[in-house]
Amino acid sequence: MIGPDLDDAAQPPTSARARRSHKPRPPLAALEARIGHSFADQGLLTRALTHTSKASARGGSYQRLEFLGDRVLGLAVADRLYAAFPEADEGDLSRRLAALVRRETCAVVAAAWEVGPHLILGQGEVMGGGRRNQTILADVCEAILGAIYLDAGFDAARAVVEAHFHPSEPASAARGRDAKSALQEWAMGRSLPIPTYAVVERTGPDHAPRFRIAVEVEGLAPGLGEGTSKRIAEQAAAQALMEREGIGALPAAGPTETA
Repeated sequence: MIGPDLDDAAQPPTSARARRSHKPRPPLAALEARIGHSFADQGLLTRALTHTSKASARGGSYQRLEFLGDRVLGLAVADRLYAAFPEADEGDLSRRLAALVRRETCAVVAAAWEVGPHLILGQGEVMGGGRRNQTILADVCEAILGAIYLDAGFDAARAVVEAHFHPSEPASAARGRDAKSALQEWAMGRSLPIPTYAVVERTGPDHAPRFRIAVEVEGLAPGLGEGTSKRIAEQAAAQALMEREGIGALPAAGPTETA
């Protein structure tokens, strides 16, 4: 009877966990489809997925791309905010930017892209649950945006940001503020055009006019509001639409009837 091969006998049995850690990574084309960008240089995407624990040389990990992607993300969101809120001051824009661009948001986006199986990690990171680590996911999300920027330019990266960075509660950043700003933020978070306002009716004398205004948001029935000024009527219309659609959580009291 022939005994077992000595080399095989010397090897310890492979655990199920170890076998899973060596599972081949799925093709990058599937990840590209979920991101919404097909790389001309797929090496950039590979680098964006490579953790420092597995990088073969300095600069071979996602760290430099993460640095770039963080700036690309900030500029893309800041550009949208600047256009969406033309009357907001610097402090207000900064608060909105901070609310929309968080590491938690990046991690959620990376999880939606299902980057975990594609990550290139050292064995220690794999065994430690690195494919689900929120810090790694957030870093890789930014690195991918940086890679897209290098691969195809800012417009391509901005398109990916606009497609995927939808805050779970967009109106939360504007709680306690005005309904018009909250509605704009909600629309922006869903990549919709900025709400538009139109005077439906003006009544009363010149010294005491009253306005009826309709606000329109793509895909929704108009909201109507009235007030002694266009500003007040616009706020009322926005709040009426948001209350009707169950958008956000606004204070019960509307703006006061002042000029």
